[in-house]
Amino acid sequence: MSVSRPDCLFCRIVAGEVPADVVREGERVVAFRDVNPQAPTHVLVIPRDHYPDAAAAGAARSGLLDEIVREAGEIARAEGIAETGYRLVFNTGSAAGQTVFHLHGHLLGGRGMEWPPG
Repeated sequence: MSVSRPDCLFCRIVAGEVPADVVREGERVVAFRDVNPQAPTHVLVIPRDHYPDAAAAGAARSGLLDEIVREAGEIARAEGIAETGYRLVFNTGSAAGQTVFHLHGHLLGGRGMEWPPG
């Protein structure tokens, strides 16, 4: 794991080089609105440090995934969707739909979610 990568879009957002609609910042995570929202609330929650995906962050055993989930819950409460329900998605790998290879959780809510997704 490297702290940041100059070729990574999300590392550049964390560094303030690329603008984003930030909704919450913490010591280890940043959350911002998705530029292509798939629901009325669509926020990406990312670590400040670069991990390529959820599996890499989990293997590091740093508690980072717990922190991302906790922050997503706080955002859901602030956005008014915690009571009605929300979805938190981690795509891992291109076959799963991951397009930016920096760990990010998609917080989706504000509409009904179907099952199965995809």
